[in-house]
Amino acid sequence: MSLVTIIDIGSNSIKNLVATREHSGAPVVALKMRAIEARISAGISQAAPSLTEEGMTRGLEAVRNLLADSAGLPPHPVVLVATSAVRDAANGDEFRRRVRAATGHAVRLLSGQEEAVLIGRGLLSDPALSGLRDFHVFDLGGGSLECLAFARREIRRTVSLPLGCVRLTERCIPDPAAPIPRDALERIARLTRETFAGSGFPAALPAGATAIGTGGTLTTARAILGALENKPLPDTSPRIPLERLRALLLNLASQTLAERRRVPAMPSGRADVFPSALATLVAIAELGGFDAYHHSSRNLRWGLADESLS
Repeated sequence: MSLVTIIDIGSNSIKNLVATREHSGAPVVALKMRAIEARISAGISQAAPSLTEEGMTRGLEAVRNLLADSAGLPPHPVVLVATSAVRDAANGDEFRRRVRAATGHAVRLLSGQEEAVLIGRGLLSDPALSGLRDFHVFDLGGGSLECLAFARREIRRTVSLPLGCVRLTERCIPDPAAPIPRDALERIARLTRETFAGSGFPAALPAGATAIGTGGTLTTARAILGALENKPLPDTSPRIPLERLRALLLNLASQTLAERRRVPAMPSGRADVFPSALATLVAIAELGGFDAYHHSSRNLRWGLADESLS
């Protein structure tokens, strides 16, 4: 039995996956999974993005904590990757050097294209999606939005767009601690439409295709909607209707940050950027003309695990 530890250094959260596979071709199985809201990407919307000293300190501490989850396991590969925040920051290489000096592990910096392909690989490992052949994938993170178009279960087009929820919150929300004004949500929707128009990626789905959503925003939305029905996340439907996302957005946007943090199943470290993230997903669905996302939790970490264990 093979083992691998994956650590994904994202813009808003840093996550691990300790995974195994019995033999080549067998499913990847998670042994441990955890996420820490480290927010290393504060300031990412600036003209010259740079990681703050506080953000790098939080990030390094999160990496150390997540590496500790693999303590006591037999020797196995450990793969650390960084995405949008580190990729875009002028001092991203400095952060990677600090991680290596402190942990002994190098950090692989993924391009937007590499990130998208690995997200696609992770999704293809999801047994719940095995019956789908044509689908679009929207993976929303703190720094970027990765979009993939699949036809016959093969990637036909990918694009990485600067529509991450931390980036858009800094750019469009005047005061994340206050209720979000309607014109701020409209700015996010307009920016989303303009970015898609300039990207060449078709938000609209081909006939018979499905919209797959991944990332912390849809996981959180599904958990919050489940909590309203006293259901734990595993007991909820992976199909999340647009009308429920739209209603959740309007409800949360009317609240202060302190009130949003008290919403059942809302991670405290995500409450400030969550309205921006929801507004982006709603705008994409409206632009694409589809009425629901099918949620999958298998994205980048699972793709990296599949790659490493092959």
